[in-house]
Amino acid sequence: MFNVRDRTAGNVHLAYVAESKAAERLELFAEKAEEEELPQIAHLFRAVAAAEKVHARRHFKQLEGSIKDSQSNLELTFQRELSVAGVEYDRMLKEAEEDEEEEAALVFSQARDVEEGHARLYKKALDHLIALRKTEYYVCTICGYVSDGKLPENCPICGAPKRKLRKVD
Repeated sequence: MFNVRDRTAGNVHLAYVAESKAAERLELFAEKAEEEELPQIAHLFRAVAAAEKVHARRHFKQLEGSIKDSQSNLELTFQRELSVAGVEYDRMLKEAEEDEEEEAALVFSQARDVEEGHARLYKKALDHLIALRKTEYYVCTICGYVSDGKLPENCPICGAPKRKLRKVD
């Protein structure tokens, strides 16, 4: 990060998080507007979401060490996926079960399993960084599972049919 005081650094991080959340929220609002057959409203939400993504990217680039070389970026994301899957989602799942919140528990459980899959993909990429193997990826639009190389008949995490998995270009 630029040479700034801790308070400003914290504010940059908060701004990044807020702008990222706003962009995603607006994308969801756009989907709802499309469902309601309000294409101009959906278009507006998508336009503002794009602007919020610009803000988020600018803030992220200010964060200290946020973007390094690809190997370092892979190592960082691999470690973060392991932490999220093995610590954060396990805690959230346990608490949702204690609160008898079945839907939240299911979503936390699926997200945890997907995050573990993400970690495996990052580890595989780290192991084969030199080879630069070209791979197709498909993402489940229901739970976020990422398929590495082939389109499964059903999502192995949530069971969604093949038509719910989208190819990532």
